[in-house]
Amino acid sequence: MEENNKNLTPEAEAPQENPSELRAVRVEKLRALQAAGEDPFTKTKYEVTVTSAEIRADFDALEGKTFALAGRIMSRRIMGKASFVGLRDSAGDIQLYVRRDDVGADDYMAFKKWDIGDIIGVRGFVFKTQTGEISVHCDHIELLAKSLLPLPEKFHGLRDTDTRYRQRYVDLIVNPGVRDTFQKRSQILKEIRNYLDNKGFLEVDTPILVPIEIGAAARPFKTHHNTLDMDMYLRIETELYLKRLIVGGMDRVYEVGRIFRNEGMDTKHNPEFTSIELYQAYTDYYGMMDLVEDLYKMLAEKVCGSTVITYQGTEIDMGHWERLTMIEAVKKYSGCDYNDWATDEDARACAKAMHVEVPADATKGAVLAEFFDAFVEEKLIQPTFIYDYPVENSPLAKRKPTDPRFTERFEYFINATEYGNAFSELNDPVDQKGRFEWQVAEKRRHEPGTTAEVDYDYVTALEYGMPPTGGLGFGIDRLVMLLTDSASIRDVLLFPTMKPLDAPKKDAPAEAAEEKCCPEEGISCCCETPAESECACFTCPSQEECKAAQEAAPAAPAVEGAPLIENTKPDFSNVVIEPLFEDCVDFETFCKSDFRAVKVLACEAVPKSKKLLKFTLDDGTGKERTILSGIHAFYEPEQLVGKTCIAIVNLPPRPMMGIESCGMLISAVHKEGEEEKLHLLMLDPHIPAGAKMY
Repeated sequence: MEENNKNLTPEAEAPQENPSELRAVRVEKLRALQAAGEDPFTKTKYEVTVTSAEIRADFDALEGKTFALAGRIMSRRIMGKASFVGLRDSAGDIQLYVRRDDVGADDYMAFKKWDIGDIIGVRGFVFKTQTGEISVHCDHIELLAKSLLPLPEKFHGLRDTDTRYRQRYVDLIVNPGVRDTFQKRSQILKEIRNYLDNKGFLEVDTPILVPIEIGAAARPFKTHHNTLDMDMYLRIETELYLKRLIVGGMDRVYEVGRIFRNEGMDTKHNPEFTSIELYQAYTDYYGMMDLVEDLYKMLAEKVCGSTVITYQGTEIDMGHWERLTMIEAVKKYSGCDYNDWATDEDARACAKAMHVEVPADATKGAVLAEFFDAFVEEKLIQPTFIYDYPVENSPLAKRKPTDPRFTERFEYFINATEYGNAFSELNDPVDQKGRFEWQVAEKRRHEPGTTAEVDYDYVTALEYGMPPTGGLGFGIDRLVMLLTDSASIRDVLLFPTMKPLDAPKKDAPAEAAEEKCCPEEGISCCCETPAESECACFTCPSQEECKAAQEAAPAAPAVEGAPLIENTKPDFSNVVIEPLFEDCVDFETFCKSDFRAVKVLACEAVPKSKKLLKFTLDDGTGKERTILSGIHAFYEPEQLVGKTCIAIVNLPPRPMMGIESCGMLISAVHKEGEEEKLHLLMLDPHIPAGAKMY
């Protein structure tokens, strides 16, 4: 008998049929089974005695013995009276050999009608084929659940990332590597818990629904408790409840907690995410540094097998950590020394000389923080602690007793990304109350409609006395990305937040709203209906065709947070535009500006900036171009990926937040009353990258 696993052919690899037709065929098969009294969905149990991985791992001991397995048919080759089947269970894949003379003519006939994706139970003995493939020779087979939808085609699998995230259940079926990622995620959490438990920490649970919105910058999700008739908020941190426990005498506590922030989304941020916060009495931020370094070394060894790992092509040594104060880091990477600045004016002059934009009233500490963003963060590839932050960018942190211009705070960076934040915790109740009140006042000044309040109960807790305490918080999702070499946070969340495909049209942004003239997504035009005005899009050969396309076009998916386009005729009566320039630019100078069509390959929020988005663009040259644009208030990064935009590409590089921006994306800006409106100009997606604009 010769094994032919390489030729196992899933049904979906045949000439592609309409999925709805395939489903109808499978539904008929199910009805026939039910009519014959063989409904697979009436079965409630199947006794499994071994997994595919156990057979492969211990073949010599299991060879010739009979076991029962269950799993999904992933491939098969029927050869008359015998067949080979690829079975996938929770532990991996294994080949089955099914022969009519062994399972019986009736069962074999039924088996031949089963489909790729069906879930089956089998019994048989373990053996190797002539080509050395570990297999199970079946003497019993039965159908346990009928798959009514066909799986994606075998060799291409489920590759569309949007579909993978929306239908993770299919992703897990057809992409085994995805399952490995989430098994590692579970292992990481287990190892962290074991580590902290062995250090004497106690895992606790604190409220997810909280009664007040605190003054922190993060925006919470709001809900309403009907019985209590009060608004409540999903937590944006676990800090204040955990530190209440320190007050209560629980000296080492931690929580693996789900956090919710009603903010933007990109490759490193999701509105709900998992964090770990831990607090230890009688230690400081140096104690937290030691803990982080020891924990991350252990995780790399346990999960990856070595302290040297690779993340997105970069080798990272988790066994070696550098420790630098912010002053030392800025001096190392920019050549500028904070200690040389005698005054704030000196600091601002240095910033000007180094082409770093700072406010006109920036202090030395504020300039130091800007220099860190501009020159340091992108250089921190290997694990690095940056500590002793200036008070100006850590207003709620505990000041250093030896130098009150700085705080006892650190962040740690790997691959130019911040992974965690730690403090010597503030435990002076009077100081804490004043800072809370200042924080809330500032938030109310910038957001008049906010419901932020001071958490006076926490202040009361501090008044009972909290010992000197070290605190640490870090995101689990970002850590899992690092240890599984995953590029996006969505790759490490089983069910990441996604905009519903059937979202109402009225929520659609300008660039994704229903296009009145063209069915192609991303084409913008100015007409209301073809009958009312000239068609303004370049791809419609006639208004009749335009109208037909409009009627046939499906509604585009909507994404929150961008400018809206109404289906009614726009009202421009309240629009205010910037005055036209009176100075003329000579034609020869204007012609030197190189306007090109660019494709958005990737887009993400710039860390520590509320305005900037970082675009990775295809400009037709074969080399990726980076442009930063301050439009985050109007668009979320995910909704711009794949769009075709206009950019000026021959501007000199300009450093912004430590990133060189090579060009400028073109937007349309106006005001409606006092509110600023912005629309990023987008083109027909059929226009190729690099096409010159005239």
